[in-house]
Amino acid sequence: MDPSHSGALKIEWARQYMPVLAGIRERFAKERPFSGMRIGMALHVEAKTANLVLTLAAGGAEVYITGCNPLSTQDDVADALNHYERVECYAKRGASVDEYYQAIDRVLDAHPVVTIDDGMDLIYRLHTTRTAQLGEVIGGCEETTTGIHRLRAMATEGALKFPVIAVNDTPMKRFFDNVHGTGESALTAIMVTTNVLMAGKYVVVAGYGYCGRGLSRKLHGLGAKVVVTEIDPRRALEAHMDGYLVMSMDEAATIGDLFITTTGDTSVIREEHFRRMKEGAILSNAGHFNVEIDVEWLEANAGPVVRRDGIDTYHVDGKQIHVLAQGRLVNLAIPKGMGHPIEVMDLSFALQALCAEYIAKNGKKLPPGVHPVPLTIDEEVARAKLAALGLSIDRLNEEQRRYMASWDIGT
Repeated sequence: MDPSHSGALKIEWARQYMPVLAGIRERFAKERPFSGMRIGMALHVEAKTANLVLTLAAGGAEVYITGCNPLSTQDDVADALNHYERVECYAKRGASVDEYYQAIDRVLDAHPVVTIDDGMDLIYRLHTTRTAQLGEVIGGCEETTTGIHRLRAMATEGALKFPVIAVNDTPMKRFFDNVHGTGESALTAIMVTTNVLMAGKYVVVAGYGYCGRGLSRKLHGLGAKVVVTEIDPRRALEAHMDGYLVMSMDEAATIGDLFITTTGDTSVIREEHFRRMKEGAILSNAGHFNVEIDVEWLEANAGPVVRRDGIDTYHVDGKQIHVLAQGRLVNLAIPKGMGHPIEVMDLSFALQALCAEYIAKNGKKLPPGVHPVPLTIDEEVARAKLAALGLSIDRLNEEQRRYMASWDIGT
């Protein structure tokens, strides 16, 4: 492939800032843990993801990948991936719903034995329209909060037919990808799209999970007046004690200048909230699926619509309301969306690579259901990152180990 290819240049740029994944790729190339295996992936197809794909291919896998969001693919990166050995990419930006699921089916046509999902679309398809292939799958990995919610619902009903590692739920994913990745990338996307100032604005963050915490922290640092909405009384109290305003969305709708949803649930911002909003309110979604803002109601009831790059302006009761990225994942779906910072995804994709290796080696021994990331994998990624940063930490000595393991040593 031409080294000046724009997709290849993006992949190489990201590679320089992914030392943890690079170390795993080097080991995979020697040990070939996926030799003879097919891996199916539905992820955001951009430069950082490409480095995960190439890491798996270096480990001997045949990799088949498509997008997990119709607006998050970078077409030049998708094209570049098709120039590498043992990689097939079917993603394209702006795919229709039919084209999106056709690409999912093309991945499954390869009969993967390991799946890697961001939102559970591959697993959903396997359990609904491709059930004949379920027996071929050793197991899978899922990276998102939304996907894990869906998988746990399946497992509760006894519908999940193979083991899946909940990559999203491990500390190395939540503390860095969700907090710092979403916190920085969503705000970067909003600011580059709108060119508005955060300082002094009332910014409403819906949901105070790890993503909401990260956004609130970054917004506070930029001088915004952060308002948190929640359904969980414990998280609401935490947000209050962290120094943020806490109120219902009904109340927040009247004062918010900018809204960011991070709940993973549907219709978090809907008709009654639109009607209460200020002139010029800006709405964005940092959750995986485009259901948190009721864009369907706006499309049906709030015309005429003015469309700019990444911004759709609706008219509700004589007021303008602006929705970013069609209500889709704002950090990737806007025209200039780059997703999470490279160094953050180095950690998340290192987890994905090691969990895929774990499934390849152990999946046949695991019962169907949602399984945690093994602690050894989480710590391995953390130690590798510390080493890459040149940082050292303490270790327990023998006396300290004995003390921590005892019950009969008191004052």
